[in-house]
Amino acid sequence: MIRPTIATVDLEAIAANSRAIAAMLAREAAAAGRTQPPGVLAVVKANAYGHGAVPVATALEAAGVAMLACADIEEGVTLRRAGIRAPILVFGALSVSDLDGVVEYGLTPTVSTPAAVRALEAVAVRRGRVLPCHLKIDTGMNRLGFRHDNLGRTMPAVIGSRHLRIEAVYTHFGTADVPESSFFDDQRRRFDRTSAALGAMGLRDVVRHAANSAALLRDTRTWYDLVRPGLLLYGIVPPPLASALDLRPGLSLTSRIVAVKGVRSGEIAGYGGRWTADGPRTIAIVPAGYADGLDTRLSNRGVVLVGGRRVPVVGAVSMDMLTVDVTGLDVNPGDEVVIIGHQGDEHITAREMAAAIGTIPWEIVCRLGARIERRYGSSEK
Repeated sequence: MIRPTIATVDLEAIAANSRAIAAMLAREAAAAGRTQPPGVLAVVKANAYGHGAVPVATALEAAGVAMLACADIEEGVTLRRAGIRAPILVFGALSVSDLDGVVEYGLTPTVSTPAAVRALEAVAVRRGRVLPCHLKIDTGMNRLGFRHDNLGRTMPAVIGSRHLRIEAVYTHFGTADVPESSFFDDQRRRFDRTSAALGAMGLRDVVRHAANSAALLRDTRTWYDLVRPGLLLYGIVPPPLASALDLRPGLSLTSRIVAVKGVRSGEIAGYGGRWTADGPRTIAIVPAGYADGLDTRLSNRGVVLVGGRRVPVVGAVSMDMLTVDVTGLDVNPGDEVVIIGHQGDEHITAREMAAAIGTIPWEIVCRLGARIERRYGSSEK
């Protein structure tokens, strides 16, 4: 038996999105007189933003991305065991991880804290290896990374290590998707100054990267040698930004009506009595709920597509079900319900859903539950 709530992932769309990004980089680089455009470091952390890490990474590797990136060693090991051969960068802190996986599976760790340096050096010495690494600089976001204003104290030991080979330096922007914030440009300037300072300390001819999806769209000066698209790969433009890139959604989420019933005026539907019929209504029950990753804030606020029409979610989103008002429509059990995607001339995007409930599209797609079957294919005919 298969649950009727299914995520359909269009791998060709995701690959095409990566190629569209690469083509834009090439055009802009040529226009600026650059001999080499930035490469694409494709972010597939968090199960490829809910799309499925292994199939997505396989498609992106075939599409020619320069590198993949994941959150932790375990995610990287999963990709290697599935046969991924492209370079894989591990973003996360490593001081409390089992670092043998870095060596055994050929992962590229991030050096972001003194503890990570010590832990990686210990593994390198024990294994008799020199480990290639990326160095993360904190330019003000105050998460992981060595402080940009304390390099004289922290960098000599890192640069001078005989067991770590720094191949790249990077930072992460905290407000790239906040156009009104000047902090984005502050971080860019700090990273440029840091790069110069590191060069003066002897760290030269290394790759630099900083641009996530939002920064990639906002400022070509942040592109450096690699860009790190995440959301854009999956066909979603980070709000509130806009883009002329020809992107296709990488995922649709559909279900089926399992019951249709009439409700009299004044009756409620669902937990808490959060919706009361203002007249005779027809409601349909859909087997998708918060255990599938649908946010409870969709209660009385979200919409889905039924019969090519937008219909409202009424009452509370429960663990396994939601209720929609289909009054006036000819619907039956088994009819398709589109939660994210196209039906007829209408469509609902993850970005629209996020805006309706006051969250971000990253959360919408990353939270899709493990019990939702992912089906992989292409929308291309």
